[in-house]
Amino acid sequence: MAKTPPSRVSTSRILADLRLAARKGDRSALALAIDQMRTLAHSPRYWERYLGLLRNPLARLVDLLSIKQGERIAHQKGWKLPRPAPASAETKARRGGKKPPARRRRADGSPTVQPSLFE
Repeated sequence: MAKTPPSRVSTSRILADLRLAARKGDRSALALAIDQMRTLAHSPRYWERYLGLLRNPLARLVDLLSIKQGERIAHQKGWKLPRPAPASAETKARRGGKKPPARRRRADGSPTVQPSLFE
């Protein structure tokens, strides 16, 4: 059986492209970094490398905004966050047991005008 070649996607190159896009606003560097991150994220073979890449805040932001794979990978691997503790009877009693009625929005005749950013 033929051995598959290693990935040519480098995490250090992805991070360099993300830094360049953040500093200079380079759209082509951002597009290249997103494309390479998708390559890692969408193939189960490279999930470990992708999760290592998500340690960087810029890469996490790109994942949250455009790729949205981090949670999916964690779900497929069976990683779960601990569930929050259920509210005890004491805290329910303090709240009064019932929710207050929902407040309705008042329709104003004159909406607030947002100031222009270009003036």
